[in-house]
Amino acid sequence: MAGLALDGSNPDVSLLYDINGLAKDAPHWFDRVMEFVGEYGIIIGLVLVTLAAWWSVRKRPQEAPSAVAGLVWAPLAAGLALVANIPIRGFVERPRPFKDHQGLDVLVAGKTDFSFVSDHATLTMAVAVGVFMAHRAYGVAAIGLALLEGFCRVYMGVHYPTDVIGGFALGTAVTLLLAPLAMMLLTPLTTAVAGSRVGRLVRAEPAAADQDADEARAELAESRSVGGDHGNKDLAA
Repeated sequence: MAGLALDGSNPDVSLLYDINGLAKDAPHWFDRVMEFVGEYGIIIGLVLVTLAAWWSVRKRPQEAPSAVAGLVWAPLAAGLALVANIPIRGFVERPRPFKDHQGLDVLVAGKTDFSFVSDHATLTMAVAVGVFMAHRAYGVAAIGLALLEGFCRVYMGVHYPTDVIGGFALGTAVTLLLAPLAMMLLTPLTTAVAGSRVGRLVRAEPAAADQDADEARAELAESRSVGGDHGNKDLAA
């Protein structure tokens, strides 16, 4: 099933040339920036967004354990999606676009593996969907970064647009379909961590219910102490 798009009239190929053609008209320095962003920059950005989401959800005492579990699931889902991509790439065996089409401006040399589906698109969208499940605002930012990653891969001449779309679909599917099982396993773990000495990794402060319980116990102990003092005084009298 090699070569899903070989005909130059194919919309997949046409869009490839249109997007990659932007690289030919761009300054050399801009291409180098896009190369870094497409290879490493977006992934670094997603790490930072995930950390920011973690820092934020820790401040929601009641929701923190499940939200942190979702953020833990995000990179795990990405790893599983990349593993799932191994047999897909071996089955489809689609060559990189620059091997079948002339005139592309390839910004990253040495890509000799198969093209469908894009690992970068799979990884970034899996993480982005996981972050979105835990924190909507940061999740939207993460999805935006994943979409930018897909654009960069085509701009760099190393993937067809459908490679990217396939990666987005694979990353999303793995993250969402396995999320119920993952959350069932991870939430008790993060809840246990929240009650341990390293609980601030999950919750910035004790849950309101815990605080209320502590305050109630303190008030009860104080009232008993005061009552005991009065009883002693009465006995002494």
